[in-house]
Amino acid sequence: MRHPNRTSKTPYATIFLCACLLLTSCSSNDANDDDDNTFDFTRDLIAFRSDRDGNFEIYLATTDGGEAVNVTNNPASDNDPAWSPDGSKIAFSSNRDGQFEIYVMDVDGSNVQRLTDNPAEDGHPTFCANGSRILFSSDRDGNDEIYSMALDGSDVVRLTTNSSFDQEPACMPGCSIVVFYSSRAGNGDVWTMNADGSNQTNLSAHPEFDCSPSLSPDCSRVAIITDREGGNDIYLVDIDGSNPAPLINEPFAAEFGSSWSSDGSRIAFETDRNGHWDIYTIRVDGSGLTRVTTSVAEDETPVWRP
Repeated sequence: MRHPNRTSKTPYATIFLCACLLLTSCSSNDANDDDDNTFDFTRDLIAFRSDRDGNFEIYLATTDGGEAVNVTNNPASDNDPAWSPDGSKIAFSSNRDGQFEIYVMDVDGSNVQRLTDNPAEDGHPTFCANGSRILFSSDRDGNDEIYSMALDGSDVVRLTTNSSFDQEPACMPGCSIVVFYSSRAGNGDVWTMNADGSNQTNLSAHPEFDCSPSLSPDCSRVAIITDREGGNDIYLVDIDGSNPAPLINEPFAAEFGSSWSSDGSRIAFETDRNGHWDIYTIRVDGSGLTRVTTSVAEDETPVWRP
């Protein structure tokens, strides 16, 4: 399940949105495939999806770009990785059983468990309520809505109810707020709600397209993708919608999929500035751009380990 408006400003990018910083500030470190028998799963890691093995799989990479390992190894398409608050498990979506469902696995790819089982498309999982629930989006009721379920897939509760698209829920341990994308206001906006679905509020409320929110660890700010400057860039905005400011704003590349480091000092994101999608990180003040992956494949949807 992918975002409905994930397009690009650049002629060579065919899937997502846009923006860039100077190439000269990028690190040249490679994230190369590593044998999972020697990979250290206790390190600071970024989970992402990549098609470097011929189809989309979930990979883990060290934040310095030194190593990467495939942890799904399945002929189906595996997407939307999401860390548990303790960093021991990863939820993801996969069509390995025919349609996209939500699964969870241990950090090394073992102990895979299917959590949803229905003919609809389920995606965008995120751990919420301090890890006791998983939120996800599903079109099981005719259009994309956000649902909540227990960690074993039981007790499914619908949180949003409208005729528009509600997708991309994002939570953070210790936060009582959920951020998500919705088209209910006529264009794409970032919304907030309580974990039980109450108090749904338009956070961005801007005439341009805003999507793909991620919460800072202290719950005070939200990173979003927006095209309000004429192309889709990463913005930071306070949790009440005030003080929106560009983190990256450059017209000749595309960016998507932001995720905060556990200390809130850096943000991981994907960009096509080199002609294909790679993972980068940057400080929240816009400095210290660092390249994490250098594969010729598409590396996307990074999520930083808590």
